[in-house]
Amino acid sequence: MSNKKPRPPRAKDSTKKIRKKTSVLTSEKVGYVDYKDVNLLGRFVSDRSKIKARRVNGNDVQQQNEIARAIKNAREMALLPYTKRVSSQRTSRGDREGREGRGGPAPEAVVDQVVDLGVDVGTDEVEGGGDE
Repeated sequence: MSNKKPRPPRAKDSTKKIRKKTSVLTSEKVGYVDYKDVNLLGRFVSDRSKIKARRVNGNDVQQQNEIARAIKNAREMALLPYTKRVSSQRTSRGDREGREGRGGPAPEAVVDQVVDLGVDVGTDEVEGGGDE
């Protein structure tokens, strides 16, 4: 048994009308979606290079299929990127000096460490002699 109360039914005569979005292709009278038209295809791609949904663009099914095919061809031809590198700044709870107590040294300390492998980098010889 559920303790939730049932929702009241919505009024059929709501004041907010849902207006259908118009497609960019129909408003600009684009007859053929070309994979080489990167500026047009960029309007149908999100900031992370994902193809936007049909309901977001306002396209019909045929237009969305043409756009998806053109974007995929443009990606294959290296005109559009598959992904865009998005850097997000992570905020830490403390400053960098406080990181050493939580699972390891601070990143600056890791970079400053030098590992001695016993190989002299300046010459081509390896210590320990060989069969020369």
